Amino acid sequence: MRKSTLWTGIVILVVLVFASSVGAQQKVSGVTETEVVVGWTTPLSGPAALWGVTGLGGAAWAEYVNSQGGVHGRKIKVLLKDDGYNPTRAMTNLQEMKGNVFAVCGLLGTAILNAAKDFFPENQVPLITAYGDVRIWAREPKDKLRYIFIAYPDYEDEAIYVTTYAMKNLGAKKIVLFYQNDDYGKMAMSGVEKALKEMPGKTQLVAAVPYEVTERALGTHALKMKESGADTAILYPTMSHGALILKEMAKIDFRPKVLTTFTLGDPVMYGVAGDVWEGTYIALPGNSGVPGSEPESDKVVEILKKMDPKIAGKEYLALFGAASMMHLVEGLKNAGRDLTPESMIKGMEKIKNWKPEGIGAPVTYGPDRRHGNNASRMGQAKGGKHTPLEPFTVHKAHF
Repeated sequence: MRKSTLWTGIVILVVLVFASSVGAQQKVSGVTETEVVVGWTTPLSGPAALWGVTGLGGAAWAEYVNSQGGVHGRKIKVLLKDDGYNPTRAMTNLQEMKGNVFAVCGLLGTAILNAAKDFFPENQVPLITAYGDVRIWAREPKDKLRYIFIAYPDYEDEAIYVTTYAMKNLGAKKIVLFYQNDDYGKMAMSGVEKALKEMPGKTQLVAAVPYEVTERALGTHALKMKESGADTAILYPTMSHGALILKEMAKIDFRPKVLTTFTLGDPVMYGVAGDVWEGTYIALPGNSGVPGSEPESDKVVEILKKMDPKIAGKEYLALFGAASMMHLVEGLKNAGRDLTPESMIKGMEKIKNWKPEGIGAPVTYGPDRRHGNNASRMGQAKGGKHTPLEPFTVHKAHF
């Protein structure tokens, strides 16, 4: 009887230990023995819907990783939701994801980042890359950045770079800025003004013309730009508004040199804007590559199109999103099989001087660095594609 009781006790103990280990694993949101769930809320509809292709690219790269066996035996499941570029909808999506996802990737939009910035530390959910004003994170206390990893150009740094390029390389004398009337566009204004102060007397900002994201009729905006007498226009809009303003400028025969932020870096702008896009200068970002101009980028794009044929014709932004998923995958690899938010943080912090699939400028994270990549290089729309004109200029990390 005593032997029987002893063996019964041992069996019960083994069962309890096993149940405890399984239970501990189940407590990690979005993680099972065979799967890790990644949340992605992005504008699949609305005024910034073209940018939502980043989510499709991220999901396609996850499918490719899954086809290669996943990461440490786990497949990546992407929970993709549409927020319409609306902060309220984005927050609703994130709240619905809470408890169901391990991490969030590719959060898009400055207003959305502002609304969501506390969600990640409060819920201990890693945010792996986000697309918007990086100064949002620079203003946060260090302890709130523990779960945040960003590889994205700073809008002010980029605007300084773009304005300086216009002055030094294109002979700009009178600049007009067309910008979205929110933090995204206002950071551009700050950058333009700083660049002009650094080279006093050479060039002036003759007009700054804002628009609201809900506007579609931009004829009066184009007229104000022309009346300014500018020889150079710098644009910080959505892709849709960028196409609209260029068409309106062409209607009134206003044809200055045009330079844009990297958010208009997708050659799909040829289809959206038409012939008026030819010759535009685009500041290309260090966190992604240029399909059609780089073999490393083309190799990834072919994989993405194989995983999701709908990506054909939208390669640039798909690659942009895929690069973000590569960051997450690298973090998962470094985190090891015992996956928790803490092991993921340590895994991301191990990323040093790394170029995902050879694309973009090098990425470095660390315990005291969460801004992993901040770089720009000028490109130009030529013959249906975007061609880099110079090497990357690496700006300082802000946090």
